Amino acid sequence: MADFVAHWADCRGAVERYVHLRISNREDAQDVISEVLTAAYRGYDTLQDPAQFRPWIIGIARNKCADALRRKYAHPEITMEAVPERAVHPRFAMAENSAVALAMEAIPPDDQQLLHMFYWQELPQAEIARRLEIPTGTVKSRLHHARERFRACYPQRRIPKGDTNMTKMPLMLPDYTITPVSQPPFPVKWEEMMGWFIVPKVGEKLSWAMYDFPERVRTEVDDMEVVGRAMVHGIEGVEVHCKTRNPMDCNQTEGDSDVERSFIAQLTDTHCRILAETHMQDGVKRTYTFLDGDTFLNNWGFGEDNCGNETNLRAKGEILRQGSAMTTTTDTPYPMDVVGRYTIEINGKTYDTVCVIMHETYMGGMLSEQFIDRNGRTVLWRRFNADDWHFEHYGRTWSQMLPDSETLTVNGQTYVHWYDCITSYIL
Repeated sequence: MADFVAHWADCRGAVERYVHLRISNREDAQDVISEVLTAAYRGYDTLQDPAQFRPWIIGIARNKCADALRRKYAHPEITMEAVPERAVHPRFAMAENSAVALAMEAIPPDDQQLLHMFYWQELPQAEIARRLEIPTGTVKSRLHHARERFRACYPQRRIPKGDTNMTKMPLMLPDYTITPVSQPPFPVKWEEMMGWFIVPKVGEKLSWAMYDFPERVRTEVDDMEVVGRAMVHGIEGVEVHCKTRNPMDCNQTEGDSDVERSFIAQLTDTHCRILAETHMQDGVKRTYTFLDGDTFLNNWGFGEDNCGNETNLRAKGEILRQGSAMTTTTDTPYPMDVVGRYTIEINGKTYDTVCVIMHETYMGGMLSEQFIDRNGRTVLWRRFNADDWHFEHYGRTWSQMLPDSETLTVNGQTYVHWYDCITSYIL
């Protein structure tokens, strides 16, 4: 069984992340992981293609999680089938925890059934309507009221055990509306670190979180703080500490549930850029700087020669928007432009914002909407994936995986809404 041991060592972190994102109680999760290991060991001889070990064992983990959830949700109205795995990527996980269980138990059985079918089984509204023999419009209306009753019972401000230092970000994304404004967009000074939302000035602190759709449940959370002045390769900036809980794959280092890293960032009158990033990996402290070429630029850099993102934002006409359709008027790679003015209502507050579109940033295949207010702070950030983004990994288009998600088009190419980010600035 040497091959099994090697495969398990390679996939153990992925299995543990998968289980912990579905079973929040640590002891229960460890029990499930033990069950997965035992079942995989006993069934290893039945695996015809060892190259398929990872999806095979993730399938076992999915079924074991479903068994655990079935035991937890012992309601006769709900038959807890295996939670479907839209992809191995843990960013797709629905974070099940005791607070969710208590809230589910507090709402009527019909609401439980509907939410289970939509969120756990991930059935499209049309399929739910077919199974329940009711109109699709009725499903939509009932889902709305079921969500409202669930939220009324869900303790958004109560932080689960083991999550005590993530005190600012709600467990579920607050409802919001985005309303176009006919007035022209205003120019704005935007000094945040791109993708990290904190202004690199001494004394700044910020928390932010990601929320998957359609669940609207919190996944990754980041606590950030500027701790002092710093210098790298003779260029002065500030040091930014970041602690990440439940990091998405690209932010993980050693498969841990928590990741700590630090940045050195520089803010000038015209640009904000990251100069260096440091994290632990394989027991080694690793530092990458802007002199490390693609190793650095593909992850942390932006712009020609890592000039960074512009801080003086105004509409330049490089991206034109009409409703959900956009066109680009420039051959500049990774265009970024202000495309309109919008009123954002979120968390009981109203913000006058401009919408900044970033197209094909970083490794390509993505689009983001960033709504920035007059203070230059992000109110709402929304990510969209090109429909075929990483098709070779997922085996399906994003419109197939998220059929009810909003879509935007750029030059005729479809982008599908994946997740949102909000920060403690709006709380």
